[in-house]
Amino acid sequence: MISATAMTGVSAFVRAAFGANVLRHANQATMLDMEMIETLDCFIPQAIMTTFCDAVERSAGEANFGLILAPYLSVSDLGQWGEYVLAGDTLQDAIARAATSLGYHCSGDRITLSASGPEGRLRYVSAARGMPGYSHVAIGNAGSMLSLFRSYLSSDWTPQMIELDIPRPRISTPFEDTFGCPVTFDAASVSILFEAHVLDHPARRRPRVHPITLEDVARSRFAPADLDSFVNVVVAHIWAQVLAGAVSLDSTAQALDMSVRSVQRELNREGVDFRALTNAIRIQRAKELLEGTRASITEISTALGYSAPANFARTFRKATEVAPQEFRRLAWSAATPRHSGNR
Repeated sequence: MISATAMTGVSAFVRAAFGANVLRHANQATMLDMEMIETLDCFIPQAIMTTFCDAVERSAGEANFGLILAPYLSVSDLGQWGEYVLAGDTLQDAIARAATSLGYHCSGDRITLSASGPEGRLRYVSAARGMPGYSHVAIGNAGSMLSLFRSYLSSDWTPQMIELDIPRPRISTPFEDTFGCPVTFDAASVSILFEAHVLDHPARRRPRVHPITLEDVARSRFAPADLDSFVNVVVAHIWAQVLAGAVSLDSTAQALDMSVRSVQRELNREGVDFRALTNAIRIQRAKELLEGTRASITEISTALGYSAPANFARTFRKATEVAPQEFRRLAWSAATPRHSGNR
């Protein structure tokens, strides 16, 4: 699983570079509107990300999609986790923060730093390796890693070498042109090789206006252990679908690379079913929208994927024993100061 923030700006880039039809095809392939959730603190299976990239390549006919995208990717776009990483006093501190807190951004990936004499190496191992479309993700990871270095060094800083864990392409010159350094392939991981003395370099600028701690990041994310449970992985993907406005068992099964029957069987083994999970999450989201926004009942109903406001109201009343309007009235009257800024 990986935070949806990993896709921040990607949909807009695809639309601008290749057109709305290519973006539509990629969203259809993933059965999820990435643009709706890319800035939200929710998780998606890594297969969603690789499938999206693979669909863009196929639809646009652009084998170098990841390479074109890489210069526009930045750690600063990765939500609170990215903000926490970039709060490090030095480059080495930032890398250490990234390595120790990576589980709050994704599960299954690893970051390691090694320095031997004058040379340093930053490695990124992705759980998505081997999936269709992974080559674009690997190149994107290199671009994000490079952005971390440039946040502390100069905007045009280049490493000694970049290693990619993807097959060597027929023509490699575009890679060296994009990254500004030699690039090798068929490596064990995505790696940045650099002069070790840069690790002590402080940040070039401090745009933050408030401090952020690891606990802040944890509160905005599922704990890493939570995503080791099959049910919680399904819950995380349902949340992403609810936030995007449409939920389906087919989409979840595809994202998990399982059959619909296998998903149902695994959930039944845990004593839950997909529809019950979906309804519970929709009701929870409805409560958040009723309490924390001025959105109308119709707008909330549409956002949650209900066919009509009456259906939403009926489901909400059955789950909470109060109508949506009454729930909002009670919530606002109990916490007017806290929500006055939202209304």
